[in-house]
Amino acid sequence: MPCRLRNSQLLPTIDDLDEAYGIKGRRVILRVDMNSPVDPKTKRVIDDSRIRAHASTVRELVERGAAVVVLSHQGRPGDSDFTTLREHASILERYAGVSVDFIDDVIGPAARERIASLEPGRVLVLDNTRLISEEIIEATPERHAQSIFVQRLAPLADYYVNDAFATAHRSQPSIVGFPLLLPSAVGRVMERELEALSKLYTAESKPRVFVLGGGKVHDTLRILEHLHANKAVDRVLTAGLVAELFMLAKGIDIGEQNRRFLETKGITALVPRARRLLLRGLPLETPVDFVTLVDGEVRVEPVGSIKGLIRDIGPQTVKMYTEIMREARLIVLRGPAGVVEDPRFREGSRALVKAAVESGAYVIIGGGHLNVIAAELGLAGRPNLHISTGGGALLLFLAGEELPGIRALLESARKFFPQLADSR
Repeated sequence: MPCRLRNSQLLPTIDDLDEAYGIKGRRVILRVDMNSPVDPKTKRVIDDSRIRAHASTVRELVERGAAVVVLSHQGRPGDSDFTTLREHASILERYAGVSVDFIDDVIGPAARERIASLEPGRVLVLDNTRLISEEIIEATPERHAQSIFVQRLAPLADYYVNDAFATAHRSQPSIVGFPLLLPSAVGRVMERELEALSKLYTAESKPRVFVLGGGKVHDTLRILEHLHANKAVDRVLTAGLVAELFMLAKGIDIGEQNRRFLETKGITALVPRARRLLLRGLPLETPVDFVTLVDGEVRVEPVGSIKGLIRDIGPQTVKMYTEIMREARLIVLRGPAGVVEDPRFREGSRALVKAAVESGAYVIIGGGHLNVIAAELGLAGRPNLHISTGGGALLLFLAGEELPGIRALLESARKFFPQLADSR
């Protein structure tokens, strides 16, 4: 079955690709996102969850008889996490349960020779795509289809599969160039992401509750403006710096120390935008108490008499938010409720994640800190929980922006799967 987007457009899946063209004995370029946290000193991967997520797609393609060429990036040139994919390939082999080879080349003669001789049932991981300067450039799919990167590899493959939702907001050769030249499909990770996020726009998902925290206040405002304009949210529960912004917009005193902190971050300039959302009727809740730090002492302070620096939401806020979430059918959590790097201020985030999953609603978690907390609580794998692999891509999707990676796949579908357009 094809993957249906929120606007009813259809994307081919691996099943569609196999049915229309046949995968057995064919060579597939598979774009994944194995970009992982790396120890800056040892260059070792310290969180392999993204690699583990893609293992099922790799295994399925092998079981269908394909020869699989894996593309991914790791960090950016000059950054401490920019390194080879040799260890990533080893980790992928362990999780996929199939033989995985690695070559420290991307588009050179050695890589092309290995790809050309790759047998069905084998997997070859090419080195970090960002070793190629073209991969840093943002350009149109048409331009990238003519890049040296794509022109050297595309003739060696039969199909292209994009399983990297987390990079779908990038318009780079390995993401948008191949679909214009090869029959292309979404992998299983991408398919699950799009299916989960499509629930935001169905009548069956009401009431929809968004729990928004963290420090990416500008991004969160964009998301809220889009969701409210499209009537895609029924209740917003705020935490973190997002909550402090909206409390200022409501005229609530958050304490001089916290106001000064927001000023240094440039967040107080956003108060008029936040106030306009409230005046337009955005159904938004702010905390009633906080865990604060006063002269090194941890306290719980009610709103109205906050003296310390806000570090987490308080127990009464957790109780109030938990009650609201019990009525929801869809809950989206993004961003922690407090400074979760400090164990003293982790409880609010833990309580919200636990309450959301136990509410019985379908839950989407987006954001590294909350993903880790869900795993710590043993909630990963629950049937009503989707843990997104996306960061920037998830934000832009929620804000209603078209993702270049998705747009390129739609263009490919029109060219190579005209039957999908006819079946809508």
